Parts: sequence; C-alpha cells; structure tokens
Amino acid sequence: MSIPTDHDTPAVGSQPADTKPKDNRAWFLILPVVVSVAFTAIIPLMTVVNYSVQDVFSSTDRLFVGLEWFRTVSRDSEVRAAFGRTLVFSLEVLLLEIPLGVMIALVMPHRGRWSAAALVVVALPLLIPGNVVGTIWQIFARGDIGLGGWAINNVPGVNFNYSLDPTDARLTVLVMDVWHWTPLVALLAYAGLRSIPDAYFQAARIDGASAWATFRHIQLPRLRGVLTIAILLRFMDSFMIYTEPFVLTGGGPGNATSFLSILLAKRAVGQFDLGPAAAFSLMFFLFVQIVSYGFFTALTRTRR
Repeated sequence: MSIPTDHDTPAVGSQPADTKPKDNRAWFLILPVVVSVAFTAIIPLMTVVNYSVQDVFSSTDRLFVGLEWFRTVSRDSEVRAAFGRTLVFSLEVLLLEIPLGVMIALVMPHRGRWSAAALVVVALPLLIPGNVVGTIWQIFARGDIGLGGWAINNVPGVNFNYSLDPTDARLTVLVMDVWHWTPLVALLAYAGLRSIPDAYFQAARIDGASAWATFRHIQLPRLRGVLTIAILLRFMDSFMIYTEPFVLTGGGPGNATSFLSILLAKRAVGQFDLGPAAAFSLMFFLFVQIVSYGFFTALTRTRR
C-alpha cells in the first residue's frame, strides 16, 4: 500500500486535467419558452399590477391611487360573500371527490384486458371541455327536456329546478364538478396503487389481514403523496372554477353560484371597472399561491 505524496495530491482550487469547459449555449434551447411565458404571463401580470394602483378613465387618462383599490375590495361585502361561496364549494368538492376517486381506483381492475378498458372509460369525462360540460348539464338537468331533471321530478314531493331554486343550482354545479373531475383523482390514486410492490400484499395475506386493514396500513400510507397532489390540483381548479357554472347558471339564480371568478369577470368585462378588478385579481392570485405553497410544503414533508 503506497502513501500518497505531495506530488500526488492535487493543489487546492485546481481542476482535473480532463475537466471540460461548460457550454452555456444550451440555454438558447429554452429561450422560446422564456419569451412565450413573458408574453403570456409576465407582461399581463405586470399590466394588472399597473392597473391595480391607478384609476383608469381612458387609455391615456389615469390617476395614481396607491392601495386604495385593495382596501375597497377587501371591504366589499359582495366579494366576501363570493369568497365564502367559493371556499365552501371547494371544501365540498374535496370531501366528495377525494374519497370517491380512491374508491373507484380500488375497484378498478389492476391486471388483465379489462384494466385498459376501465382506464379509458374513467378518463372519458376529462376529455370534454368545460364549456361543453356546462352545456351537457344545462340540458341534462332541465326538468322539461333533460333526463336527469325529469327523473328527479318524478320523485314524490320533489320540484327540482336549478334555474329558479338556489339550492338546486348549487347542487347541480357540485354534482357536475364531481362527475367531471373525480376521474382525475381516480387515475392518480390508481397510479399510486399500481406502484405498491406485491410483496406488501403477500405479507398481508400471510398475516391474515382484512381488506380494511390492508387499505389502512398499506395502501393509504403509500397514497399520501399522490393524494396530496390530487388535493392541491382539485382545490386550485375548484377555487378558480368559471366556465362550467357560467354556462350552466350564469352565476344565478340570484348570486347562488356567483363564485369569485364569475364576479371578477363581471366587474372586469361587464362593468369595465379595471382598477378594482385588477386589485381583485391580484388578491385572488395571491390567495391561491399561498394555499398552493402550503400544500407543497405538506407534500415535501410527507416525502421526507
């Protein structure tokens, strides 16, 4: 065994002889993405920030008002009511879609020729655009020509009409969202279940564990990361929902389905009140980002 000498030890700060110089030309490959994001996200965001601190009278006539619009929006009772409706709707979506998606993933075949067919059938609602989903349920839930509305109204003592009754409207929007997006949770949970090694289930069978014990101690702990992602995605999508309820009810009857996104669009496009609408959208954006960061932190801790 030879002892290294000073001639064998490389000097501090020196580089090996075979070290190649770094080629930074690869950054040019992502330049189109950077430019695209700048035009589609960064520049519009800076425009919204600019409008949020000004009172816009015309394209050339503006007045700087500072944080006045943020204070106005935070004190607006209509915004607070819409925030409450949206938050309750998002919580209802999570309470229904997460358990239902896991149940569907558990009963889906994991092997054989029927597994591919089950995946295709479950994923079909995800392929339908939001405006088409709203149109489908607008017809399906009508009591006069829709099969769903006709079936519900045939129940004794029930008079279902989502266009006149606020409770019926909220239930219709909720059921529509569950039908549209539960398959996403089911597919994520299905992928998580398929990633569990068979050795876990073999050990459970040897120990005589029941189906509930297997789910509680093997499947559910291995699904934590997947379910955290599903909760994050579904909360963000449901909290920012716009197209489906807008097509189905237009925010009505009254303000029953007037969520934050619909109220924001009404003020920005319908009333052309750019200053308060810009402050409204920034507060909306920051709330979603803060909640998303909380979910991301929980996800990283779960992985650790």
